[in-house]
Amino acid sequence: MTQSLETPTEDKVESAIRQVALDYIEGWYDGDSERMEHSLHPHLAKRIVIPNGKKWGSGDRLDEMSALSLVQATRHESVPMSGRRTDVRVLDCFEDAACVRVDAKDWIDYMHLAKWNGHWKIVNVLWVLRPGTN
Repeated sequence: MTQSLETPTEDKVESAIRQVALDYIEGWYDGDSERMEHSLHPHLAKRIVIPNGKKWGSGDRLDEMSALSLVQATRHESVPMSGRRTDVRVLDCFEDAACVRVDAKDWIDYMHLAKWNGHWKIVNVLWVLRPGTN
């Protein structure tokens, strides 16, 4: 049996990137912490800007979650199908880096992915709540 040495096609690469984003958002909705963990780089940083001191009254605030805290939070989630939205768009990909947008029901995630030990992993997430969402 011969092994193919050709590089993956753009469609295969985009499909793999898309699947990682789906593992992330569907893992969250399903409360599947293993699926979530599989999509994340161990040093993930997930951040949100809370503008104008909405909650704390002291100007903008940057909140951050680690991979561990996100995986632990996922264990406590379960969102009914009617409350889900999982629109994934690969915005750009070059070599071993990619940018993805995930439109969830109550928020939008902008993700940076990196090829890590042969697998795509989410390294950074900047997320924004939709207007009217707490």
